[in-house]
Amino acid sequence: MKFFLIAGEPSGDQLGAALMAGLRELVPAAEFVGIGGEAMTAQGLDSLFSMGELSVMGIWEVLPKYRHLKRRIAETAARVVAENPDALIGIDSPDFCLRVARAARADRPGLRVIHYVAPSVWAWRPGRARKMAEVVDHVLAILPFEPPLMQAAGMTCDFVGHPIATAQVAGPDDAALFRAGHGIAPDAPVVLCLPGSRGGEVGRLLPRFGEALTELRHHVPDMQVVLPTVAGVAGQVRHVVAQWPVRPLIVENGDQKRAAFAAADLALAASGTVSLDLAANRVPMVIGYDMAPLSRMLVGMLLKTDTVTLVNLVSDTRTVPEFLGRDCRPAPMAQALRRLLDDPQARQAQLDAMDLTMDRLGKGGEAPGLRAARSVLRAVTGPR
Repeated sequence: MKFFLIAGEPSGDQLGAALMAGLRELVPAAEFVGIGGEAMTAQGLDSLFSMGELSVMGIWEVLPKYRHLKRRIAETAARVVAENPDALIGIDSPDFCLRVARAARADRPGLRVIHYVAPSVWAWRPGRARKMAEVVDHVLAILPFEPPLMQAAGMTCDFVGHPIATAQVAGPDDAALFRAGHGIAPDAPVVLCLPGSRGGEVGRLLPRFGEALTELRHHVPDMQVVLPTVAGVAGQVRHVVAQWPVRPLIVENGDQKRAAFAAADLALAASGTVSLDLAANRVPMVIGYDMAPLSRMLVGMLLKTDTVTLVNLVSDTRTVPEFLGRDCRPAPMAQALRRLLDDPQARQAQLDAMDLTMDRLGKGGEAPGLRAARSVLRAVTGPR
């Protein structure tokens, strides 16, 4: 069997790699073509072009790259038609993946299309599900409340579990070694600063996060800020923090990042799946996020929920404070961080919500990559 996979972001690359491993376990002769990053390449994918070309978010951010992305959509769709796979599997990145699917289906109407990660129709633009159903047969959902929404729009859908539920996390010994290795006292508060993995996010959020953490340090003078980052924005991060009164410890190595999460007492983070990484490590958090002005205005008009933080949504609580758009300001974020350090009840409420979130995402069950692979095979071999 042959599968054409498309991932456009690091999180999608990880999902794709786990899915490839699951498919190969069930179908050892499975073949893979498409677009992915380092994780999918390690599973044997020869990416058609760099996945980084697709890592663009927000209307304002996409506009300068629109013509290039349009060419890439046409090139990718043509390759899908030429490869004639058993299924085209788009992994998140719906703006790109669904356009490729539509273009490929125009030439090959019988192409079976699967999409991994349901669009967040529960948050905004619910009509996307109906439009998606025009070109997608089956959806692999990573949040437990999504299948009914996809099925109502006319697609089949399985909840396959979220990868964070079975991810390896560092333990207390790793945390102690991390502190000792970086000269951090055992009782000094460690605060993670997580401004996102895209250049635009870093540019907008990191200066505000720095001001919030500087204010927090006036009340917690012995705290150590740790800033995990990725290679693509590491230079930008170092440039921004060079002028901070609070000098963060920047870590890029994967093992060091995992140890940092285990050692952390608190986090100030961009909105996104990182909230689930923090939940898996039981690190209380404050969420801040903003977009370019045009994107912020349009998303604000279309938003259908009172929270965008996944821990809040999956646990059906509102224990994680959010500061979004114009509310993403240093002083309120610093105050919320301070409360999590000073108020045991607020801290415990988050920890309880995190534990519930992990249970609902599939903790203790079969690996999501294998569950997703079984779902794909059922969709491919089942009736049209």
